[in-house]
Amino acid sequence: MITVSGLTKHYGDRVVVDDVSFTLEPGTVTGFLGPNGAGKSTTMRMMTGLVPATAGTTLVDGRPYADLPNPGAVVGTLLDASAVHPGRTGRVHLRLLASAVGVPASRVDEVLELVDLTAAARRRVGGYSLGMRQRLGIAAALLADPAVLVFDEPANGLDPEGIRWMRDLLRGHAARGGTVLLSSHLLGEVEHTVDRLLVIGGGRIVADAPVAELLGGDGTAVRALDPAALVPALEAAGFHVQHGSDGALLVPGVEPAAVGAVAAAGGHVLVDLRPVRRGLEDLFFQLTAA
Repeated sequence: MITVSGLTKHYGDRVVVDDVSFTLEPGTVTGFLGPNGAGKSTTMRMMTGLVPATAGTTLVDGRPYADLPNPGAVVGTLLDASAVHPGRTGRVHLRLLASAVGVPASRVDEVLELVDLTAAARRRVGGYSLGMRQRLGIAAALLADPAVLVFDEPANGLDPEGIRWMRDLLRGHAARGGTVLLSSHLLGEVEHTVDRLLVIGGGRIVADAPVAELLGGDGTAVRALDPAALVPALEAAGFHVQHGSDGALLVPGVEPAAVGAVAAAGGHVLVDLRPVRRGLEDLFFQLTAA
């Protein structure tokens, strides 16, 4: 478990992160969203000791990150995939890190295969594509099989196949009881990967809740063989009916079961009945507009 309490960062008179608090539970993938400059990366770097906090604490299972005997064995991080010596090969880079975190050299070949970099292991990192450097950074984070993963924009440079692979990797880690914090600008991918959302705007947390709760139902979309007859039936039941741009009838704030019950009672034949949910993009801009 990760407990962040009152994290704050000042650069002179500028407040970059302002009293940020949250808890990351085992078995979950948490998405950390916010516009550029909102404080995401600074928060993640304070959590992992790369940037000193002006105030506040981060506890990993009740201990400050700096007090962990071997932090890399507990928290695997990918915060800057370019922070690798370009003259080293991928295998040498990982072997040096493996030695630092106390895992056998044999583990290097295992993670290279896991991230599909075995064929490129003897090439110098300076010749890697952006996507390959991302995979190398993920391999480094996985070396000690840590319980916690903290990834900042891990999908950057990955192709669609790579993004799907990364999604399965993170979901699998959480399914085994691991804890994942993921920041990304790919809102659609986040929506399909995470269980919970943290949204930061202007250095403050503006939302912290399960995805299903934040994107909860906005109503029902329904199509009928005779929509002109269905509309008065729905209005007689006290529902407000709108006409959607795609020809469907929209019933805000009402679950599909209630709309279906009205249709069934009146003998209306339906060809489509589905919930209307708010998209993550709309929610993101609504929460961070200020």
